[in-house]
Amino acid sequence: MNLPSQPPPPLGAVTRRVENLRLQVSEALRAALISGQLRPGMVYSAPALGEMLGVSATPVREAMFDLVREGLVEVLRNKGFRVTELSDRQLDQFAHVRLLLEVPAMGDVAAASDDPEVAATLESLRERAEQVARAAHDEDMVRFIQLDTDFHTDFLALAGNEELVKIARDLRNRSRLYGLEAVAKAGLLDQTVAEHSQMIDLALAGDRPGLEALVAQHIGHVRTLWAEPAK
Repeated sequence: MNLPSQPPPPLGAVTRRVENLRLQVSEALRAALISGQLRPGMVYSAPALGEMLGVSATPVREAMFDLVREGLVEVLRNKGFRVTELSDRQLDQFAHVRLLLEVPAMGDVAAASDDPEVAATLESLRERAEQVARAAHDEDMVRFIQLDTDFHTDFLALAGNEELVKIARDLRNRSRLYGLEAVAKAGLLDQTVAEHSQMIDLALAGDRPGLEALVAQHIGHVRTLWAEPAK
């Protein structure tokens, strides 16, 4: 029997690796669902999704059960997972709640921008904004959703309310942007992506009214520009 050339990794390292893979798969599937790449009413098997992501069916199945608990998909016995459908009314309500919560919170960030730590964090978000822009340019909607969500939640976190950040992330995860891919292909994401840098500039300038107006406009894209195109 040949001995391995290197000792096996500690059990804890293996466990962390498995957990990280499950988290990565879960985030990728959630982003694919939000962006409309996984369509409502369609049934998807774990092996098929695993092949799409380049992983085995096991982490996909575990990740899909995470999405089941979030109400994003449902289990069909011996068939796979079906993406749940949301009404326009539900999606409108998600956007409305985001307006109520995120607009004043972002205004609070502008009001706190004279804090050196807040200002430094805002400047650091420029790199994230550039990453979002590159994902949009590459029409990589899964990565776009992941980076866009991180940008906005990191920005909101500067308001100092962790519960609000959790709610905002949950509302984003439950939303559906079925028209996003078509918008990207048409090159119409440039304007909304550019708004990220404008948000940073307005916050650093302490322009609360300006930032609040821009955030309201930005969230409005979810139910207009990014919504399902009329059939």
